[in-house]
Amino acid sequence: MRIGFDAKRAFFNKSGLGSYSRNLLLSLHQYYPQHDYYLYTTSLKNSIPFVRDRNFAIYFPPNKPGKIRQAFWRRYKLANKAKMDNINIFHGLSNELPYGINRKGIKSVVTIHDLIFMRYPRWYNPFDVAIYKRKFSHGCRIADKIIAVSKQTKTDLISFFGIDEKKIEVIYQGCDEVFKNLLSEKEKQEVKKRWNLPDEYLLYVGTIEERKNLLGLIKALNHKNVHIPLIVVGKQTGYYNKVREYIALKGLKNVTFLNEVSVYDLPGIYQMAKVFIYPSVFEGFGIPILEALHSKVPVITSKGGCFSEAGGAFSQYIDPLNIEEIGDAIKRVLNDTKLQQLMKTEGFKHALQFTNDDITRKVMKLYNNLLDE
Repeated sequence: MRIGFDAKRAFFNKSGLGSYSRNLLLSLHQYYPQHDYYLYTTSLKNSIPFVRDRNFAIYFPPNKPGKIRQAFWRRYKLANKAKMDNINIFHGLSNELPYGINRKGIKSVVTIHDLIFMRYPRWYNPFDVAIYKRKFSHGCRIADKIIAVSKQTKTDLISFFGIDEKKIEVIYQGCDEVFKNLLSEKEKQEVKKRWNLPDEYLLYVGTIEERKNLLGLIKALNHKNVHIPLIVVGKQTGYYNKVREYIALKGLKNVTFLNEVSVYDLPGIYQMAKVFIYPSVFEGFGIPILEALHSKVPVITSKGGCFSEAGGAFSQYIDPLNIEEIGDAIKRVLNDTKLQQLMKTEGFKHALQFTNDDITRKVMKLYNNLLDE
């Protein structure tokens, strides 16, 4: 079987869509090496070298076009390239499919990660909302099958786009294998020294943007007089300035931001944390939750949405907009060692359900079923 992928995010996105794409591509190659995998991207300049020595066929536009022409090639010319390469299945890994792929005799799959821009458009530029809506709805309309990364995303696809539920298959995403290896005490101490970490700390991992609600977490810690340091790992956006303003206003000294943390150091940072807190208002799935559970760290995250799918029965759930509730949950977990141990043990068991081999098996089954139709 020849399987083509819109792999731009795999090469250029360090988290989120990129992590999903890289994990799936590497797992497919590992568990099903008998197939041919074609990765289509706009360029390889300054890209993430995740393919290493894997035998992938990688294609990008000729003549090194600028960004506008790259986008045009990806959107309007990629279907022709896939046809020339005799692709049997084309998989759009990041919410969209190239125009015309449905007219090339090629079966297609699109993975939809979330429809947050539809549910909370105020968090996005109106122009971006219009573009996303057009791309996502087009991909869903022409795809032979849609993969939703959570039940919540499936529900949103039916609600916002009116997609037939029979067309949608929920296949969860996992996390990078690096988070599944527990470090030795020596290795953890090396990470601790490298990043100047305190002996005890709370941890937040995620983009510093309004939706993920870091400011709400910091307000809760301040309101409840929780003085244990908070370590923040994540890409900064304009919302970061709002967070810093509050920290300065209140004279807080216990919040530390770490920049450019490598995926090789992040597992150690997780594993030494007392509690991982993820007070996001809405997500498509929530990969950091899985990363924390694999690291055997107690997780506090939000009620509703997809969070319980990722977090399982033994994580603690809070209203992300209620700082009183966030603070009470943090203090409850910190003050109860038996609860901490239960959350670690049962959370780890829950995380083991999201194995790359199982996820990849379900994706390959979907491919085969499409070709058999």
